[in-house]
Amino acid sequence: MIRCIAIDDEPLALKQISRYIEGTDFLTLVAACSGAAEARKVLDSEHVDAMFLDINMPDQSGMDFVRSLQAPPAIIFTTAHSDYAVEGYKVDAVDYLLKPFGLDEFMRAANKLKKLQESRRPQEAVTTLSDDIVYFKTDYKVVRVDIGKITYVEGMSEYLKIRLEDGDPVVVLLSVKKLEERLPKDRFMRIHKSYIVNLSRIKEVSRMRVIMQDGTALPIGSLYKDNFMAYLDAKYLGR
Repeated sequence: MIRCIAIDDEPLALKQISRYIEGTDFLTLVAACSGAAEARKVLDSEHVDAMFLDINMPDQSGMDFVRSLQAPPAIIFTTAHSDYAVEGYKVDAVDYLLKPFGLDEFMRAANKLKKLQESRRPQEAVTTLSDDIVYFKTDYKVVRVDIGKITYVEGMSEYLKIRLEDGDPVVVLLSVKKLEERLPKDRFMRIHKSYIVNLSRIKEVSRMRVIMQDGTALPIGSLYKDNFMAYLDAKYLGR
């Protein structure tokens, strides 16, 4: 599934594009946003493969919004002004939908997006692993990650979001189990079906939650409780 957000300050236009996304079997709607500020919050917290983005918005134009992102997802612009087409392709837009558009035009753009995503899909997300360095394939590049800087790993459907102590998260197509098998067992532990933690980054444990050094609270799953508590018992000093 291609995870999408729709961004448009016009409620009717936003409703239409959202309905088209929800009705397409290879797309899933992560969020419908009325402006760039709202969309930025979604991108900070969710994995997004593509944006259907209006160009003319009052808080920030679609063009400026894309240029402000370090690693923007695939872009399909939607606008009522045809003179933006050339400028849209300057920021590597996948396609351009001129309002008003119907389902046929939408599907043409969606299928183009699907073909692009399939061509970029990695065959193996983890390519090399040493004691301290791991290399991940993303849609656009190979990213080198210092294992010691991983704070925790969050599973999101078929994707992983790898949180680092500095810099943006790294999002890869990989299962939690597959990465768990590749990380050093003495330094990382799975505490939940969706979370692997760097044991050295734990600040405290309270009420079946792990509190990381950055203040993030992560749940301890019942299937992983005994193993994690055994680890804590081995580390206790005093009773």
